[in-house]
Amino acid sequence: MITFLYDAMASRLGEARAAQNPGPFPLDGLVRNIHGDFTPMMCGGISALLLQMLHPLALAGVWDHSSFRHDMVGRLRRTSDFIATTSFGTFAQAEEAIARVRRVHANVRGHAADGRPYSADDPDLLTWVHVAEMSRFMAAHLRYRNPHLERESQDRYFFETACIAEALGARNVPDSCAAVEAYLDTKRRELICDERTQEVVQVLLNAPPRHLIFRPAGALFMRAGIDLLPEWAANQLELDMPRLQRQLVRAGIKSAMPMISRAVRSGAYRRALVRFQARP
Repeated sequence: MITFLYDAMASRLGEARAAQNPGPFPLDGLVRNIHGDFTPMMCGGISALLLQMLHPLALAGVWDHSSFRHDMVGRLRRTSDFIATTSFGTFAQAEEAIARVRRVHANVRGHAADGRPYSADDPDLLTWVHVAEMSRFMAAHLRYRNPHLERESQDRYFFETACIAEALGARNVPDSCAAVEAYLDTKRRELICDERTQEVVQVLLNAPPRHLIFRPAGALFMRAGIDLLPEWAANQLELDMPRLQRQLVRAGIKSAMPMISRAVRSGAYRRALVRFQARP
């Protein structure tokens, strides 16, 4: 069996540490703690997708090979399923999910609007997608769950989750707060917002949640995702928010979190966590 993830984790943490866990991350570890928190993860996931679409090659892959116009919610759900499996599953389950994504990526290739070739298994592009996701997940956790999380713990989160990107084929993955910040600052010169970007963003922001119970909170989640963007990214996407609106969005999310937690307790998300033996 090909073990992309186990090999990546053993390379980072050592064979003994990797062998101690039933899956990629410790049962009571920081990664599971963050990734098991539904509301911040939802807000962070939306923010990550918005940020990812500023990269012209990432955008081209979505534009040419995705059904985003008709099923943006489905795309978000598939991403969520991958995060859940690699975070809470066994090594076998996580390896299967990674192998499946690698097979899909092998067929996603073409040319961007500017004529440059792209492929979804490009190591540099995989690094971009990963950093956009993990940086926004951490931003959401700091805003809505633990704003006082020590820098050392944040570094550990980026270090441990880098093995997922490496198992997918990424390289030179930033694995600390400082490295992530420097990486995003460097990538800014490559990012653009054109008509295609704006169309994908509008489809995302107008996508209704699949379940009726979440529809009243849908717009709030979207605004929270925008609020979590780096200021320069929000400016580039023309998604600036007045200070008062930001304050209202943050207050709304914090107020809604207990209700949302109760709503998902018996839903598919909670059942997935139970199935993967995640922390309640």
